[in-house]
Amino acid sequence: MKHLFTALVAVALLAFGGFATISAVQSSHKSSYQAGDRGSSSRPSPSPSASSAPTRTATPTPTPSNVPAAAPSSTPAPAAPAPAATAAGAPAPTAAPLPVTGTYPLHTNIVSTTFWVGEIFNASLSDGSQVCSTYNGQWALQHTGVNMGATPSSASGCPGSTYGGCDGVSSGTGTSFQCATEQRVASNGYFPLHQPKPLQNPFYLDLPYDDVNDSVAFAERCKVIPWAAADNAKTGVNHCADSSYSYMKNAWVQITGPNGGVCYGQVEDAGPSSGSLYHDSAYVFGANNARPANKQFSGDPSQGAGMDVSPALNGCLGFAELNGDNDHVSWRFVDRASVPAGPWLNVVTTSGVTN
Repeated sequence: MKHLFTALVAVALLAFGGFATISAVQSSHKSSYQAGDRGSSSRPSPSPSASSAPTRTATPTPTPSNVPAAAPSSTPAPAAPAPAATAAGAPAPTAAPLPVTGTYPLHTNIVSTTFWVGEIFNASLSDGSQVCSTYNGQWALQHTGVNMGATPSSASGCPGSTYGGCDGVSSGTGTSFQCATEQRVASNGYFPLHQPKPLQNPFYLDLPYDDVNDSVAFAERCKVIPWAAADNAKTGVNHCADSSYSYMKNAWVQITGPNGGVCYGQVEDAGPSSGSLYHDSAYVFGANNARPANKQFSGDPSQGAGMDVSPALNGCLGFAELNGDNDHVSWRFVDRASVPAGPWLNVVTTSGVTN
């Protein structure tokens, strides 16, 4: 009986162990399936990389879901790999971003075109020439130091401004003067290839908010520009009612381009705009990723262009065309202390409003 009883106990223990093992395996498979199900319903936000960057397409969807920029954070996105090899085959300078001292909204999947100092976009328009900017009546002269004469006082665009300066390739004189853009390369920091070293930052851009010459923007600027109060405190002067002072000029912007690279530039003009839309605060400062009020200058039928960038930024960001209208970017304002080392700091623009 003793041996029989012992045998029965052993059999019982083996049976119970097998059952426990089967139950554990079944429980393990069930937990793995549930975990996988949860994971599929909460994908991480895509990061700005070359493989997930916006591509040229006839009908991109203007929503944050199909662009590569990461969700807003307290630090700028790290510099991505340099643009594709250029004629010189040298990589772009990169550096680890510094901490952001102020957090600004991210704007994604925005169409950007290209403009340049000295360009004459449309001589019949008051804002059709880049010999001057809305903040600098002598932009071409002060950017390049080149003086080939003055535009007639009767000119529609930039009357009386000195012409001859060109952030590109210049030719001709007088009414035959032309200023064309050029492909920039990383080997010289995307600086001009056929001009002397610029006197101001070649990494410049514009946004459709003119806080000096647009009456609506001027009246509301200290209410909508996020850094206006801090700027007043820093300078010790309240410039809200000072029409000779701009809170926008020289402001720094972080841009992620089609190549996934992150570059930086300074605001030096206002645009692009359809007519008088130079006070688009909902787009420029809004936190809901609004599309620009402007509906023109874009190859994307879903939205108008919301930014112009310089030839240096065009090259740094890996635009598909030198002067196209279908490249998409993501951008946000950044404080000066958060701008990392790079070619955009070789020459920094500090001048204020100049008539």
